[in-house]
Amino acid sequence: MTASIRRRRLAALLTAVALGAVTACTSSGGAVPPTSGTADQEQSLLDRAPVASDADLATSPTAQAIKQRGQILIGSQLDTPLLSQQNPTTGQTEGFDAILGRLLAKYILGQPNVKIVNSTSQIREALLQNNTVDVVLHTYSITPVRAEKVSFAGPYFVSGPAIMARKGDSSVTKPQDLKGKRVLAVTNSTGAALVEQYEPAQVITLSTNSECVTALEQGRGDVYVNDLTQLAGNAQTNDKVQINSGTLGQDPYGIGIHHGDETFKRFINAWLEKIQAAGLWQEAYKQTLGTVIPGDAPVPPKTGSVPGS
Repeated sequence: MTASIRRRRLAALLTAVALGAVTACTSSGGAVPPTSGTADQEQSLLDRAPVASDADLATSPTAQAIKQRGQILIGSQLDTPLLSQQNPTTGQTEGFDAILGRLLAKYILGQPNVKIVNSTSQIREALLQNNTVDVVLHTYSITPVRAEKVSFAGPYFVSGPAIMARKGDSSVTKPQDLKGKRVLAVTNSTGAALVEQYEPAQVITLSTNSECVTALEQGRGDVYVNDLTQLAGNAQTNDKVQINSGTLGQDPYGIGIHHGDETFKRFINAWLEKIQAAGLWQEAYKQTLGTVIPGDAPVPPKTGSVPGS
């Protein structure tokens, strides 16, 4: 299959997301890192980004504390193309989640000063509970069960789980095909919970997206189930894997914060609504996920619109 055909097939699969959407530590400092778009495009976006007024900051003690510190601590990962991936040349993070993190930093601090703390799915809640991070902003699916441990602002994006296989293997294209298969999934992910109902032979959970892709390549699992946005980045950069399905359901991403911090939740939701109204959310999408997903940016989901948010 040619690269052109692969791109067309991937684009067709990813249309479902567009239509359905309603580390180590590394510091970005005040510099603006490049994204899937260009550095100039992101600089333009950040130059136009809103900054919270003193009155806005006064509504949230957490936002005031971040402002006083001079840096926001964001739980994320560095291995997810199109969403949050470390550029090996510059050391900076690129992707939709990464840009949103810098926009949030600009809103609170007046500059995009972010420190990323590696946040795998196993430790996200702990990082928020012990105040190691201010927020978790990386494909953090909102569920009522998780909302018992952390609070969620948003949702800020809607994705959905899908099936990835090794190149040339189209034996599993729908959920029912998972029966009797060895299924790879990220630990504590919604994908890991989803596949159990389809009677797989084994669910093999690993810590990160990149570990699951490597295991799939090595034949340690038959397929890999994760959010389509994450699988899209894998398929874009790795010609040894392919996406075999559209989304199997809806998966709303939220911004995780310390449980019960309602004032900070309202503060972040107000920021989300501002960048959406200004078209900045849409620009961040076009610079990252929109380079693969065809068509216009989707309508952003309404804050507080899903259970647990």
